[in-house]
Amino acid sequence: MIVYISIGNSDDKLTQAEWAEFVTQVGGQINAWASEVHGKWFSSPDSPWQNACWCVELKDETYAFDVRDALTKVRQHFQQDSIAWAVAETEFI
Repeated sequence: MIVYISIGNSDDKLTQAEWAEFVTQVGGQINAWASEVHGKWFSSPDSPWQNACWCVELKDETYAFDVRDALTKVRQHFQQDSIAWAVAETEFI
């Protein structure tokens, strides 16, 4: 199962230090649960908004609920409205 996980701070709720810690904690959960991290991307330093995205592979779809639960706890701790979770439907062309 391939999933894209995205976070942002476009509303500037988080200070730079809080944003850095949010990214660190989300990344830590991803590293704990993912069987493979295919990539991670961050917004440009001169962008008016801060964003981060990871493409991860989960060993088994049964982990999805646990990963989502862990990420929800991190999101709530940092008082963020959401974390984007997009399941990829891979097609080889």
